[in-house]
Amino acid sequence: MPRITLGAIFEENAVRDDEIFQLAISDLSLNDDILQSEKITHSVKLIEPNNPFQAVQEACELMNQGILALVTSTGCAAASALQSLTDAMHIPHLFIQRNGDGIPRTACHLNPSPDGESYTLAARPPVRINDVLLTLVSELHWQKFIVFYESDYDIRGLQTFMDQASRLGLDVSLQRVDRNISRVFTDLFNTMRTEELNRYRDTLRRAVLLMSPRGAEVFIHQAVETNLASKDSHWVYANEEVSDAEMMELVHSSLGRMTIIRQIFPMWRDTNIRCMRNNHRISSLLCDPQEGYLQSLEVSNLYLYDSVLMLANAFYRKLEDRKWHSMASLNCMRKSTKPWNGGWSMLDTIQKGRISGLTGMMDFRAEGSNSHVQFEILGTSYSETFGKDAKRLATWDSTRGLNGSLKESRIESGMQGVTLKIVTLLEEPFVMVAENILGQPKRYKGFSIDVLDALAKILGFKYDIYQVGDGKYGSALPNGSWNGMIGELIGKRADLAISAITITPERESVVDFSKRYLDYSVGILMRKSEEKINIFSLLAPFDLAVWACIAAAIPVVGIMIFLLRRIQAVRSQNNTGGHPPASVSTSLQSAIWIVYGAFVQQGGDSVLGSVALRIVMGSWWLFTLIVCSSYTANLAAYLTVSRMDNAVRSFQDLSKQVDLVYGTVRDSAVYEYFRAKGTNPLEQDSTFAELWRTINKNNGHENSVSSPSEGIKKVTASLACVLTRRMLNLNAVELTISHVCFYLVVQYNVDFVLGSGT
Repeated sequence: MPRITLGAIFEENAVRDDEIFQLAISDLSLNDDILQSEKITHSVKLIEPNNPFQAVQEACELMNQGILALVTSTGCAAASALQSLTDAMHIPHLFIQRNGDGIPRTACHLNPSPDGESYTLAARPPVRINDVLLTLVSELHWQKFIVFYESDYDIRGLQTFMDQASRLGLDVSLQRVDRNISRVFTDLFNTMRTEELNRYRDTLRRAVLLMSPRGAEVFIHQAVETNLASKDSHWVYANEEVSDAEMMELVHSSLGRMTIIRQIFPMWRDTNIRCMRNNHRISSLLCDPQEGYLQSLEVSNLYLYDSVLMLANAFYRKLEDRKWHSMASLNCMRKSTKPWNGGWSMLDTIQKGRISGLTGMMDFRAEGSNSHVQFEILGTSYSETFGKDAKRLATWDSTRGLNGSLKESRIESGMQGVTLKIVTLLEEPFVMVAENILGQPKRYKGFSIDVLDALAKILGFKYDIYQVGDGKYGSALPNGSWNGMIGELIGKRADLAISAITITPERESVVDFSKRYLDYSVGILMRKSEEKINIFSLLAPFDLAVWACIAAAIPVVGIMIFLLRRIQAVRSQNNTGGHPPASVSTSLQSAIWIVYGAFVQQGGDSVLGSVALRIVMGSWWLFTLIVCSSYTANLAAYLTVSRMDNAVRSFQDLSKQVDLVYGTVRDSAVYEYFRAKGTNPLEQDSTFAELWRTINKNNGHENSVSSPSEGIKKVTASLACVLTRRMLNLNAVELTISHVCFYLVVQYNVDFVLGSGT
């Protein structure tokens, strides 16, 4: 059994780091598919905050004991020193950056590796607050604003943001806020005249706060108390780690509009699914929000847990590939000590890994750092029930950028005189084109149009309706954008979309849906086979060779009977003095007729006097019995099979056969469903993988269709519907199987899609 030793270095004031690390090690014993806890030994060292010398000293002691990898959760100073050491010793180093006292995090400037081989991997993604802020101010069309930052905040973290803002022509001011915030406002009133205060108050209408949650709350309270914050002000608070309680304190303290940016982690709704990551069961303390333990953790704690899980998966792959390198004891204080010869192989295995943990997806394929990060942007809202509250306006991630709109919704104030742009897609009977009078604009009708007219009458708005250019409902593209009606909403080219469109989790993450009001169950429709009348169908049970043999056997046996009867007649004539019996016919035609009559089981009038004749006829009767029985059975089977041509009753039947070609509507909800199921490596059932290979042949252009109407044209007017019991909570589009005209209808969810700009 190879030795698996893991080293860890944490700061003394991070009380939860050691606790989470121990919990991660113990959780590995819950599933044998990765590693058991008894297979891993670990050693934890605690250091003083911002003490790089002690960090290097403790790391050398761990290397002397023998470790396969080092996990650290420290500040930037200790991380830089540990990076130099691990690069020299070739020890894989997973680094989680901590930000103490709740101050917004800034990037650590680590030293470049002398030989270009960096063994330090950033488990926590690089700081992306600057990118989110730049997207936000551009979306809000801010031209002039001020940035307040605490004295403990590293101002170098704003350099990239300031450079990009300058290139965009934005007027950005910076102001440092001391720990004694009340004195800051006192000094303003003591040093500024009234005119200067008024100008400063106007500057404060647009502000960005880079502070700890407690510091921001005190700052907002002082600004309101001193009448420097107005009701039309809009402040943005940016910090990766903000709890729900701290967020509500900021919202209630603010006088005007408040926008909050914080990091979020995708979680599954189902607890059983949420607690499983790559066949690894996570403790319910960490995966169940109802436990309350998860909310008390810092972001660095979550990345620490996932780092241990990432290393465990790397160790498992090394054991599985039988490429394990023994760990030698390293004395980093000696100049003659050689680096670990298995370090680069272990680092390469870690970098090629990919897991889904508490923080979502984690990998180190983007220049040695974990690039997967997602933020949510929340804004103040008002309701008669809860009063002042915060709701999610949009999300931002490292691949797709901003998803959503930051514009305030003003539907509550009435829509009289408002003209909405509405995008639609023709789908009978929900949206259809009415008969048009020459020279008049195109008119629409249908069930959804009737609902739209009723809403327009109640709310008092007018609308201009147009058809989506690409004829698609909407699906996510590889570059993060959307096509179809969803793309029209996200791109703000339309305020509202209406058609027979599916509610899916992916679409709900970028647009708002109304409640569904119509569902359809799943069904498989196939073209009814044409009944062809064939006068030769009675010959189908036997092959042509069999019929030829039977046709040849009748005259052959007839000749044999003829010869035997002639011999019998000669013998009888000799015995009776030359007079044959009157009842015996010895002609060849008579013999063949007797054989044919026996074959069709009609008998004959022959007299079988000799033993030879009886033996031949008995054998012939047995042969005809077997042939007739086989013919009857094959004929019944043939007629039954001809009525059972449509034998596809489920997805499993569809995937197992090769005669029928099938497809779906490209970029539809059903298309995305089969892609997700068919390309999921964790999917146990190979049915969807086989279905997806056929549906996506030639990128869907060979078997699939561009629209439901095109699929309907491929289906004949006479359809036989074989309902399946499989309910897919998808919707809205038909799975049209081309060439053989299959037509699989998957559950309709006909809804309005409300754009965030309405």
